Amino acid sequence: MTTLKIGTPKEIFEGEARVAMTPESALQLQKLGYDCAIETGAGMLAGFSDKAYAEAGVEIKKTATALWKDADIIAKVREPDESELKRLKSDHTLISFFNPAGNEKGMQAAAKKGTSVIAMEMVPRISRAQKMDALSSMANIAGYRAVIEAGNNFGRFFTGQVTAAGKVPPAKVLIVGAGVAGLAAIGTSTSLGAITYAFDVRPEVAEQVESMGAEFVYLDFKEEQKDGAETGGYAAVSSPEFREAQLSKFRELAPEMDIVITTALIPNREAPKLWLDDMVKAMKPGSVIVDLAAPAGGNVEGTVRDEKIITENGVTIVGYTDFASRMAAQASSLYATNIRHMMTDLTPEKDGKVVHNMEDDVIRGATVTFNKEITFPPPPPKVQAIAAKSQEKPKELSPEEIRVQEAEAFKAQTKQQVTLLATGAVITLGLGLIAPASFMQHFIVFVLSVFVGFQVIWNVSHSLHTPLMAVTNAISSIIILGALMQIGSGSFLVIILAALSVFMAGINIFGGFLVTRRMLAMFQKS
Repeated sequence: MTTLKIGTPKEIFEGEARVAMTPESALQLQKLGYDCAIETGAGMLAGFSDKAYAEAGVEIKKTATALWKDADIIAKVREPDESELKRLKSDHTLISFFNPAGNEKGMQAAAKKGTSVIAMEMVPRISRAQKMDALSSMANIAGYRAVIEAGNNFGRFFTGQVTAAGKVPPAKVLIVGAGVAGLAAIGTSTSLGAITYAFDVRPEVAEQVESMGAEFVYLDFKEEQKDGAETGGYAAVSSPEFREAQLSKFRELAPEMDIVITTALIPNREAPKLWLDDMVKAMKPGSVIVDLAAPAGGNVEGTVRDEKIITENGVTIVGYTDFASRMAAQASSLYATNIRHMMTDLTPEKDGKVVHNMEDDVIRGATVTFNKEITFPPPPPKVQAIAAKSQEKPKELSPEEIRVQEAEAFKAQTKQQVTLLATGAVITLGLGLIAPASFMQHFIVFVLSVFVGFQVIWNVSHSLHTPLMAVTNAISSIIILGALMQIGSGSFLVIILAALSVFMAGINIFGGFLVTRRMLAMFQKS
């Protein structure tokens, strides 16, 4: 069988600097049994030269026509335009962003030609597919870059400073939305020393936000939110009442914030307006807003797509839509890795042969055309049904049923304890008949200490087991004193055993306190 070839053309979308194959990913694809080809200059804007590709064993094609004609699998970044759709063949597999919900014409063209299209934005957001989640990879970069762009347009430091020339207060940054992009922005902002606030319609993310050093903005409003599995991993649309409470909180925060980064964006939906004109006017001159939802109209009133504007009151609003492309080298590396993982799933035997298994949740979810048919939208992942089932509320029991269950549990526990005690008594009695009295004294103390220790540990919360065991192990290593007393014994065997006891007890002591120290350090801010 002829080895299949994966080809990557140069992106023709204006301003796009990313590339879908890097020299590193090409080496990994070759290990799967594929040949690799790339159009000359395709990786130049991302910092990957033709020479680097050639050294990685990638064939350099001089023209896009030659590449599309020779390749069996096309890997690219942006959705193909009309000229690229015309290059598709019946035996092609296309892997790229495809925007299937807004690209009916493209799907029909691909299906008509018999091309199998895998849309990278359609990879289901389940645990097994995280390594292929290109949307999250790009959102992570966008969140980081948003903070960098904000800093580039902000006239002061992020962190506070006290210098001979005066005191500089830290910047106050508000991140609206704690998804992938929001969390990346939070991490970058806090690492730069800013006082960071974050808001999300899902209060359950508050713990994650606070663990990153930011302060979660709570609303005095309760609303039942849909589970992320029902909304594709995105926050659900809120009620009008919740929205009013949210806008009221933003109006309260607006005069205090120096930088605002909005990230509320759901694919193929118009972005909700969250930062209104009156909030922009309430901000201080020199403040910066970065609107990551600009591709869908923006979360901010006044955002201009792909432009940076300055309002009458001196607030800068950044509406760029190419944040990932502005970090082309990093974005290309991550995206190429996503594609490589997708190809790994498509090549189970690592023999350079594509197995398009439509029973696989990930492959089926990402496939939008197959066997001359449009397969979009995909069915819900099978794992979703399992998750939904596990979240079903348990049946509420009456007080009488609860009492019966508790009585039965107590009887079972008592029976188990009596059995264990009886068994222990028989074993102890048997040992007492054959062992010397001095041994029995030590043995009884040992058994009692094990019993007491077990009861203490068993009744402690699981979350405290590691620090508790670390400390108790260190303290209980007082046994080292007994070993030291036996070191001077005249018996060679006793000396060897005592030395081993000192060695192991020393590990127990130092290891116990080291683990405890590391546990405590996890809860301390640097």
